[in-house]
Amino acid sequence: MIVPAQRSDARWQQLYTRRLWISDAIVLIWVVFGTQIFWFGTGNAELALLEDHRFSVVSYWALSAILVVTWLWALSLADSRSHRVIGAGSAEYIRIVDSSIRLFGVIAIIAFLFQINIARGFLLISLPLGIAVLILVRWLWRQWLVAKRRGGSYMHRVLLVGSESSVAQIAHELQRHPRAGYRVAGACVPSGKVADKIPGTEIPIMGNVDSVERALAVTGADTVAVTSADDLPPAKVKQISWGLEAGKQHLVIAPSIADIAGPRIHIRPVSGLPLIHVETPRFSLGQRVTKRAFDLVASITGVIIISPALLILTVAIMLTSTGPVLFRQERVGRNGTTFKMIKFRSMVPNAEQLLEKLLQEQRDSGNEVLFKMKNDPRVTTIGRFMRKYSLDELPQLFNVIGGSMSLVGPRPPLRREVEQYAEHVHRRFLMKPGITGLWQVSGRSSLSWEESVRLDLSYVENWTLVGDLTILLKTARAALAPGETAH
Repeated sequence: MIVPAQRSDARWQQLYTRRLWISDAIVLIWVVFGTQIFWFGTGNAELALLEDHRFSVVSYWALSAILVVTWLWALSLADSRSHRVIGAGSAEYIRIVDSSIRLFGVIAIIAFLFQINIARGFLLISLPLGIAVLILVRWLWRQWLVAKRRGGSYMHRVLLVGSESSVAQIAHELQRHPRAGYRVAGACVPSGKVADKIPGTEIPIMGNVDSVERALAVTGADTVAVTSADDLPPAKVKQISWGLEAGKQHLVIAPSIADIAGPRIHIRPVSGLPLIHVETPRFSLGQRVTKRAFDLVASITGVIIISPALLILTVAIMLTSTGPVLFRQERVGRNGTTFKMIKFRSMVPNAEQLLEKLLQEQRDSGNEVLFKMKNDPRVTTIGRFMRKYSLDELPQLFNVIGGSMSLVGPRPPLRREVEQYAEHVHRRFLMKPGITGLWQVSGRSSLSWEESVRLDLSYVENWTLVGDLTILLKTARAALAPGETAH
């Protein structure tokens, strides 16, 4: 008899969903009734259901109560509290916005068809304020959840099924991103060497691909992730799905393609086959104009706002070291063209002459192309401070205004780095380099060369304006609270 593994956090999904429901209710009651009091006061304001008054009037207190209940219902219908969307990604927030707008659209249509005179101000304040506060509270809940997941709780226990190499790859990615909420409990591989481990990991092998049901019971996993279907017998994935407990256990297919964003992936069934279509990345004129307009407005506004800080840093550099205030260096930009990138000088004037010696000493960093040194002796005292908080990069805003760089983009490489690029790495030149990017908010100086390339190519392949805004917000947070990777 198989004894199921004990799962102390087995009910976390229901508990967390209940907490979200309660907080949503509190937010909507506060917003809707608060808006009513602000707009009408505390009196018993009423609205006529029909212009000819054949129906009795209804109090706005009743209307507000109905709006709160239907809004909560709309959020539930959109699955905005589903464990599949909480914790990571933007799907949770998108569902909140989409369901809220749809609800108010329906209300507007009903009011028009039945000639219900609802105060426009009441609706125009309730909708955006409600969405904003809902998203803020959900974001706060997400920070709490991420903190719990970093401690190992509130996680999905995952059983990986596939070849040993694909299992190791997916396990590595899941371990790198604990906020996604997946903890690997074991693996089923074609060899099926029970009591053995996946090479290079601590993941126990629970049997072969025919032992999934037993492995689920032993590990207490609630999710099966198929990492490579090529190594499974025909129809095996379908058999695995049939053996899962409905509503409590879930099947995830991890395709071999990586770093492709959702909008480019479409599932189109053909004769019962769920074919995955991956659209090629497109950089239309409209996208480029939008990105350039955003860069110009944001960078010009930024220069105006931070001009006092620029002046203070200029004076500090002049007083603490000899040499020019600005450091200019040739970098490679869009389509392989070169440009002069400017920064505040953070090193001694002869830093370039000292570089060759330091390159010989930098061999064990795990980054064969990029030069990064945690305690670089060339960095000045004020330079170390500027680098820690990314202040030395502020003059690059003028590069953005001039058009050679973007606020967000791939890392601007040196010519000697480009000479070592593999062919596929040149795809990063499809877009202008950025002051910040995925590489900046995902580890900065601690990243290996392969990780830096992967992040840059992922950004180029999946660019969106919303993504740029997200990266800028993460950059601001990282600059204000730099970790050990900032140097």
